[in-house]
Amino acid sequence: MVISAAAAIEINKQKINELNVFPVPDGDTGTNMSMTLNNAVSDLKKAEDPTLTKAADLTASALLRGARGNSGVILSLLFRGMAKNLKGQTEMTGTRFAQAMQQGVDSAYKAVMKPAEGTILTVSRMAAAGAEKAAQENDYAEFVLEAAISEGKIALENTVNQNPVLQKAGVVDAGGVGWITILSAMLSSLRGEDVIAPEEGAPAAVKDQADFTEFATEDITFGYCTEFIVSRDNDQDPEALREFLNGMGDSLVLVDDDEIIKVHVHTNNPGVVIEKALTYGGLITVKIENMRLQHTEKVLSAAEKENQVAKPEKRYGMVTVCAGKGISDVFHDLGADQIIHGGQTMNPSTQDILLAVNKTPAEIVFVFPNNKNIIMAAEQAAPLTEKEVVVIPAKTIPQGISAMLAFDPEGALEDNVSAMEEAMKAVSTMQITYAARNSDFDGYAIHEGDYLALYGSALFGTSRDINHLLKGLAEKIASEEKELITIFYGEDIDEKAAQKAQTIFEKANPDAEISLIKGDQPVYYYLISAE
Repeated sequence: MVISAAAAIEINKQKINELNVFPVPDGDTGTNMSMTLNNAVSDLKKAEDPTLTKAADLTASALLRGARGNSGVILSLLFRGMAKNLKGQTEMTGTRFAQAMQQGVDSAYKAVMKPAEGTILTVSRMAAAGAEKAAQENDYAEFVLEAAISEGKIALENTVNQNPVLQKAGVVDAGGVGWITILSAMLSSLRGEDVIAPEEGAPAAVKDQADFTEFATEDITFGYCTEFIVSRDNDQDPEALREFLNGMGDSLVLVDDDEIIKVHVHTNNPGVVIEKALTYGGLITVKIENMRLQHTEKVLSAAEKENQVAKPEKRYGMVTVCAGKGISDVFHDLGADQIIHGGQTMNPSTQDILLAVNKTPAEIVFVFPNNKNIIMAAEQAAPLTEKEVVVIPAKTIPQGISAMLAFDPEGALEDNVSAMEEAMKAVSTMQITYAARNSDFDGYAIHEGDYLALYGSALFGTSRDINHLLKGLAEKIASEEKELITIFYGEDIDEKAAQKAQTIFEKANPDAEISLIKGDQPVYYYLISAE
């Protein structure tokens, strides 16, 4: 059922993405839900005849660590609550399924600081309520799930009336659509009609070293790597030995001269191979290794290395999320121990954040998400490590930089948190990006490809002329009498255009100190901070 759900989200992810009202390019709901769910698919496919409890636990664990974006985190919480309810269960009755859905909803609501109506939370809550009502009528899982979907669809249609932003755009909630898609695929699978994901020939990621987890131990056909050198004490033809060994295994290499025969072969019968070799002469060297055992040890070693928790060498450490070499360099200079490459359109998973935290050699680790869609994933990583984790809820790169500038390595934890949060409030963030889709938002008729200017989290303006937006932002800052302005220009902006942007700000703010930095960030042409 979960594998079918992942397939259904993969098939429909772009449709779900297009429901996102705010037209800025983002990691988008459909993409994040798909990446989160697919994190469980490989584990589930490897499981041999898992019990109900095992399948639920595998799903919850994989989703928690693979959660990306707020929608992915909420999705992982829904399944985590379900897994807790199913602990020790061997079968799924309608009543049990309804209870599991309700516990999933409870888990999600508890984790969200300010639950908003008209979202996936609303849809999941109403679907669970429909399930509980149906279970009283018929204690059959299929009947209950069907009722949950029906009630969830009614709730989904009403999200357009519950959320003012959705109402303006005339669309339903993207996360809610995702949840109904998941439940519908689970019902389809329960009825014996699995949803199959499309095959994509995506190129494998380039890796610095071999990933021994790419194949399972049982995929090793011949288990013993057998190498030896035997002296040629008679005139038997080495080609006869080659022919014999070809029938005994694979990866055969045989080299001979007038005095010796050197052999490398993978086989399941090294004793028979050695016995045959002795008919040619005496053994000079021999080495036999159990490749299945080696593979297991390498997998375990790689896992231990990946999950190793660095011993504290100091009281405080810092993990930050950002994209772009120039911006990474700034965070590194400010003292970041670990930098996670990510941000808009590239939301790191809870596992990515957890690994970075564990690699940080400090007792207390501050995490700076620098994107509102990464904060929940960072918060979910905190209870998964033995280190004390404090998430500083920076929603933008400038907020993260300002917070780190306020950090005092000798200060008390509470004082540092307070100082960093105050620093974030003092900085204004401006961003210029592009419209990912057509939209009618907050009074603006937006067309795909338009430049979009954001001031804080609000849409400031849209134009086909980027300099027009820069001038408007510069004048806005001037009206607020800011003293320090930093302009980070992105990977798609050349130095000449960036210097023109700086000139625009200097003319509007003659008394301000203005810095221009090549940030190399994707997605955003300009990131601008003002204090």
